[in-house]
Amino acid sequence: MLGEQRNLGRRTLLSQIRKVGPLPRIELSEQTGISRATVTTITAELLERGLIEEIPVEPKGKDLKRGRPKVDLKICGAAFNVAGIKLANRSISIVICDFEGETLSEYWSALDRTTYAPEDLLAMLMAELEQATARADMSLNDISAFGLGLAGMVDVVEGVVRWSPSITERNFKLRDVLSQRLGKPVFIDNDANLVAKAEQYIGMGKNVSDFLVVTIENGVGMGIVLNNELYRGTRGCGAEFGHTKVHLDGALCRCGQRGCLEAYVADYALLREMAVGTQLTGNRDTTADMAALIEAARAGDKTANSVLDRAARMFAIGLANLVNIFDPKLIILSGERMQLDFLFADEVLESIRDIVVQVDAAPPEIVVHKWGDLMWATGAAVYAIEGLGELTLQELAGHVA
Repeated sequence: MLGEQRNLGRRTLLSQIRKVGPLPRIELSEQTGISRATVTTITAELLERGLIEEIPVEPKGKDLKRGRPKVDLKICGAAFNVAGIKLANRSISIVICDFEGETLSEYWSALDRTTYAPEDLLAMLMAELEQATARADMSLNDISAFGLGLAGMVDVVEGVVRWSPSITERNFKLRDVLSQRLGKPVFIDNDANLVAKAEQYIGMGKNVSDFLVVTIENGVGMGIVLNNELYRGTRGCGAEFGHTKVHLDGALCRCGQRGCLEAYVADYALLREMAVGTQLTGNRDTTADMAALIEAARAGDKTANSVLDRAARMFAIGLANLVNIFDPKLIILSGERMQLDFLFADEVLESIRDIVVQVDAAPPEIVVHKWGDLMWATGAAVYAIEGLGELTLQELAGHVA
């Protein structure tokens, strides 16, 4: 029992230092409710392991010549380097961070295909990681852990990708196989969950206990944070907002089911519908085709406007369902694909107020967070930092015990 309490204390203190540091030991005790004596003991362990460090505090006024120099505690960035990876439809992004979360290097590369056989996927990931670390004047040996986000249904506990549009096979044990190749810990998750991680640590969800993140890329994803914890479901496959049903026996989704929200909102769905009876799309890459579709709508093309209007209505229905189910404090529409601004138009967001359960209180705030492509990878890096910190604390507990 005492050992479990000590382990909980280590996690709590390390998390609080990461969240609000630098701060002195006395404030750390006050904020966590852990006794000063225990704080002193545990922080000494964390200092010895190199997870945190002391930084001097400039004395002020009467403190100029009084007692020992004051110090604050902060995360030691030099303790580890991690890499966060985001596998997208036709690109890969990699962010290398230190243990404090400071970005050391950024990398982006176009991919020549959208779907990989497992062995080809591993070869591609290894090659891109070698390129990314070399650009940062590092090698793979300089990275202590890797976080990877990709679209699809990911069983986080087992480290298995149950299904992903990026992989030809189902139930691929990607975490363990990639970890064996790299010789380092690997942490994988659905990419939208990792955007929620990024929003929680450095984005609009910081200091918000309950919020939802909805992402739109080539598909539709969602991350759920409840009571400051990421919710994944019992199988690690929860929060599949894009695969909730909005039409019985409706349009075919790339997951193989029909009537999914994604089958009406994602870019492949919009282009598929637009291609019927028009010559507007289908001759270029997806980004160019989407730009042409949106430009046609702005120019008054009736077919293009019809496609986008239906997508916006379906999206509003989906968001209203989220409000009715979760009643969160905040919904963040988060992503870099802001060519899809029509989904976030004021009239679309306003229409949600008319179709949610009506009570005598304001509905949750819905905000749009526009950010660059690399935030997905940043979320993966945050996830790797968390996982590596937990592994290190487990090792520390074993050594101390």
